[in-house]
Amino acid sequence: MCELVKALIKEDADLSVEDRNLVSVAYKNVVGTRRASWRTIQADSSAESEEKVMMTTYKGQIEKELEAICHDVLSLLKDHLIPSVKDKADETEVFYLKMAGDYYRYLAEFKPDEGVHASEYYAKALAIAKTNLHETHPTRLGLALNYSVCHYEILRDPNKACDLAKEAFDDAIQKLDSLDDASYKDSTLIMQLLRDNLTLWTSENNEEDGDEETPKD
Repeated sequence: MCELVKALIKEDADLSVEDRNLVSVAYKNVVGTRRASWRTIQADSSAESEEKVMMTTYKGQIEKELEAICHDVLSLLKDHLIPSVKDKADETEVFYLKMAGDYYRYLAEFKPDEGVHASEYYAKALAIAKTNLHETHPTRLGLALNYSVCHYEILRDPNKACDLAKEAFDDAIQKLDSLDDASYKDSTLIMQLLRDNLTLWTSENNEEDGDEETPKD
């Protein structure tokens, strides 16, 4: 599937919405299974020594595959897709810039220096989205969700993550009455995820503040 998608893009980077979504889903499925495996291994610290060697080897293999796939996608985005919509300031440009941010974020999960590049693309996308997309637009909300996750998980900036998520949620809730039927389900789902993250992150931040203020013997 991915090879067909690559050939399609290299032949003509001016994709329809359906083809654009096909590209996104094709690579997301390929990356998603590997990210899930990587996180499972990363979280398992209870393995015996022999198992740890095997898991470390497997983890390294997954990282190589992830790196190759992410660079594949980023090459398509930077060399073909993003240039094809440059300065259009529309939803598609936001979509591609967000997608570049997403794949740099995936890389940054095991190569932290890539987090800077993720933030750069997210910031470019957000600047365009704030000017040209409605507050309740699913692409704008999804961008805010992923950018806030990047700040929290990759850049280790929980305050910025909370500020970004709260701003997106508050702006959208004020415009909720203007949502059309076509995007209502997608938009409200992302708003729920923004709120869930805010609740979790605020709770964790408060716990850390409490720990810092607790006198130690």
